[in-house]
Amino acid sequence: MVKMTIEEMAGYLDEVFPQVDGMFGIDRIDDELVVMRLLNHDRHLRPGGTVSGPAMFSLADVVAYVAVLAHVGREALAVTTHCSIDFMRKPEAGVDLLAEGRVLKMGRALAVIDVLLFSEGNRQPVAHASLTYSIPPKRTERAAG
Repeated sequence: MVKMTIEEMAGYLDEVFPQVDGMFGIDRIDDELVVMRLLNHDRHLRPGGTVSGPAMFSLADVVAYVAVLAHVGREALAVTTHCSIDFMRKPEAGVDLLAEGRVLKMGRALAVIDVLLFSEGNRQPVAHASLTYSIPPKRTERAAG
């Protein structure tokens, strides 16, 4: 069961990551899926007019972070411990890039998230990422340890 609404999550991201303000939008958060978007902007393009790899990685990473937080709640110190990304085709310039994130495993200490990236309006994935997140122990577990 998710612990944060879209509005709560957007506010929390603004609070803990003001450096990404205006870069991402959240379309959906539920038990099965998180959908986010990299808002179209020229700063995300590389020579040749395509969305850059670092911009795509950022979207995959933030959707995984949001998927984890949706399940564990406000935990700013959840961090990426692994990411593997395959770039499969050129994303379209001039449209938002969408990411669909699914939690494959939510453990006490680690979460595994699968992410597909698409150009808006095209269901052929442009990239696939697999991420693992470390979840810090709950405060009561930290105090007991």
